Amino acid sequence: MPDRSRNTRTNDLQEIATRNRVVRHLAKEFSEQLPADIWRTLATAFADTPVLSAEVTQLRADLAGTRLDRANLAAAALAAIAAHDDGEADPLSYLRDELQAQGHDISQGRR
Repeated sequence: MPDRSRNTRTNDLQEIATRNRVVRHLAKEFSEQLPADIWRTLATAFADTPVLSAEVTQLRADLAGTRLDRANLAAAALAAIAAHDDGEADPLSYLRDELQAQGHDISQGRR
C-alpha cells in the first residue's frame, strides 16, 4: 500500500514555497507603504521558509535511510532465525553482516 501522506507533504512544501515567493513579491511592491519594522518582520519570516523547507527535506531523507536500515536489520534477524531452525553452522552471520554493513563495530561483542 503506497504511503500517500509523503507525497501530500511534499506537495504541501512546494505549495508553501510558491505561496511564499508570491507573497514576498507582493509585499516587496507594497514595502514603501509598510512601516519599516513590519517590513523587517515580514522579510525575516519570508527568509525562514526556504531554510525550514530544506531542513524538512533533509529530515525526510534521513528518516527514509533509517527506515531502510531497520527493514534490513529485521530481514537479517528473520534470516538468522530461519538459519537456526535449518541447523546452519553460523546463523548469526546474517545479523553480523547486516550490522557491519550499517557501520556497527561488531568486534566489540566477540570474545
